[in-house]
Amino acid sequence: MVMGTGSDVGKSLLVAGLCRAFARRGLRVRPFKPQNMSNNAAVVPGGGEIGRAQALQARACGVAPTVHMNPVLLKPQTETGAQVILRGAVLGAMRAREYQQRRGTLMPAVLESFRQLAAEADLVIVEGAGSASEVNLRAGDIANMGFAEAADLPVVLVGDIDRGGVIAAVVGTCAVLPPAERARIRGFVINKFRGDPSLFDDGLAAVVRHTGLAALGVVPWFAAAARLPAEDALALPGIAERPGAAIRVAVPMLARIANFDDLDPLRLEPDVSVRMVPPGSALPGDADLVVLPGSKSTIADLAFLRAQGWDIDLEAHRRRGGWILGLCGGFQMLGQRLDDPEGTEGPSGSVAGLGLLKVDTVLHGAKTLSEVSGTHPATGTPVRGYEMHIGRTRGPGLARPLLDLDGRPEGAVSVCGRVMGTYVHGIFAEDRFRAAFLSAIRVRGESGLAYEAEVEAVLDELADHLAGHLDLDRLLALAAEV
Repeated sequence: MVMGTGSDVGKSLLVAGLCRAFARRGLRVRPFKPQNMSNNAAVVPGGGEIGRAQALQARACGVAPTVHMNPVLLKPQTETGAQVILRGAVLGAMRAREYQQRRGTLMPAVLESFRQLAAEADLVIVEGAGSASEVNLRAGDIANMGFAEAADLPVVLVGDIDRGGVIAAVVGTCAVLPPAERARIRGFVINKFRGDPSLFDDGLAAVVRHTGLAALGVVPWFAAAARLPAEDALALPGIAERPGAAIRVAVPMLARIANFDDLDPLRLEPDVSVRMVPPGSALPGDADLVVLPGSKSTIADLAFLRAQGWDIDLEAHRRRGGWILGLCGGFQMLGQRLDDPEGTEGPSGSVAGLGLLKVDTVLHGAKTLSEVSGTHPATGTPVRGYEMHIGRTRGPGLARPLLDLDGRPEGAVSVCGRVMGTYVHGIFAEDRFRAAFLSAIRVRGESGLAYEAEVEAVLDELADHLAGHLDLDRLLALAAEV
């Protein structure tokens, strides 16, 4: 089990790289994360959703993702509450205190999912959540040491040297844990080192001296990680713009932004610059395309959008001849009205939409979770992706659909053709559609970007990177001790 001294120390990326490295040795490898908190989710074959990071880790293993790889997924809807997903399906919405009191009851389901994966694998690599040192959250814990003890797992601790204080973080984590839990930690990894790793030899020695743990390696900064899907919104402010790009894309950073990996193929295009616009900043006047991303709390995020003045910026963008694409929650916002009669995503109520598409949405009913494929009729290019939403959209705007999903019209396009909305996530991963869509905005040549092949290449590069800096044989030996 890979645990961290804190959040965002690189656990998800390390697990993905280890999955690919050990799978290339011929082992049957599976990823597992007992509890994840993220609004960046993926739909698995047959329906159900898990954290995006676990879907990427499954890909690194060369297997299809399943709901058992991330049995508990928390999708924040407010500052104090989240939608709880159990084995891919909605269990309900809970406030933080209620979930903290009830999470222990989910342990049997979590362990059963783990056992199912273990039965089909030579090696299961488990990822912890947040920090292993959160002893104040230990009661009922299913994410870190609580799970490690229940499944009887050895633990490797990861510290992030880029944020500073890594010696204290590793030593301090060990210091606050009870002796039995401390004994589960067999070694440590220092991640995100910039420069010559040998310069930290004295630091490694200090950690070993204070903890007695095995030093498993110092992993240098892996810049290519920016080309892989990110786990959560912590990564969004770090997305760099591309000066001088031919096509400029602006994306307002909604408070509950979801499934923002939709943007990854766009930001990898060499002639496209994706700008994540933070709260308090105006949407740039020189943008060619504004993408309204998905949201976990559509009505609340629509109010947030208006509070930033982005609705005014969006209308000005449209009048200048700019293009607008709404994805899932963003599609719902572009309509004339949103109704949440049952309080599905927050307090019940009804609000006016942005009025840029002639559709209305009611948030009710079962959650749609499905993989889809079809065509983009305007260009004849293929599309594929997944739907993950609550709500039903109706209205005359649907008479001009954006997509044809094997005979089912989907989405909407305005009369002018420059305002569009769809429920389908992941459509930009299809190279031919992405090229045609961008060429409609601005005449351009083929970039040659093959997105799926790029992800595979980076996973191989990551596995090579870890193999060069970690003691993989020692790690495998630790797993064999179980």
